[in-house]
Amino acid sequence: MPSLDLLLRRLLVVLISSSCLFIASTFANEIAPSQEPVTRRDTAHCDANQFRVAIDVGHTPEAPGATSARGVTEYAFNLRLARSIQKKLVGGGFLLTNLISLAGSGRAPLIARSDSANALGVNLFLSVHHDSVQPIYLSHWDYEGRTRTFSDRFSGYSLFVSLRNDAAAASLTFAKLFARELSTRKLQFTMHHAENIPGERRPLLDRDLGIYRYDSLAVLMNTRAPAVLFEAGVIVNRRDELLLSSPEYQGRISDAALSAVNEFCGVQSAGGR
Repeated sequence: MPSLDLLLRRLLVVLISSSCLFIASTFANEIAPSQEPVTRRDTAHCDANQFRVAIDVGHTPEAPGATSARGVTEYAFNLRLARSIQKKLVGGGFLLTNLISLAGSGRAPLIARSDSANALGVNLFLSVHHDSVQPIYLSHWDYEGRTRTFSDRFSGYSLFVSLRNDAAAASLTFAKLFARELSTRKLQFTMHHAENIPGERRPLLDRDLGIYRYDSLAVLMNTRAPAVLFEAGVIVNRRDELLLSSPEYQGRISDAALSAVNEFCGVQSAGGR
């Protein structure tokens, strides 16, 4: 028969082992990752089949906007990227994504863009552009036998919202979602529109995300839906131009747009929470 001392030692071992198991189990429960699926905020509420998006191609063939460092019109860049974004959204389930592409010059096409979006009853309006800089920053270089203007001083995207838009708060919400998705994909924004020089001086609504206030932009001010103007990059910057010409880079922007639209759709469907 075991001695009393031996029995007490065995009992102590059992008690210590049980305590260790309890502590280990508790600690594991505290640090173990959740087994529940991680979903993006509010995307479960999004009914993509019913969410209407207008992708506006900035400028027209007759009034093509800026000219890149290598002589390509902004309109050509806008059309290519707008088509890429539309294709990505449609492939992501947003079947009611319309491309607005107009001809002509002057004020009429500007008004027609908003009129078209309003007639379609869109839930979101995204105007696609590519950027330039003020003339004081432009230099000259020879490219393929022609003298072109360029500026490598500024680089990156920017987003614009009008507080005169009927859905200004929602416009800013989408701009923030889009900017965060662009940042996640390693895209940088430019600060040159905030410079204290003629032609700029745009107030920043979000300094950390590159979102500007531009109240008098007709396409934003006159569109009843949430509306954002997107400058994808600075095409007079020679490096930016090459990036923006790349299908891979356009794909990254389009992926960011899909993710932002998907989340924004969820937020709107859930009552703007």
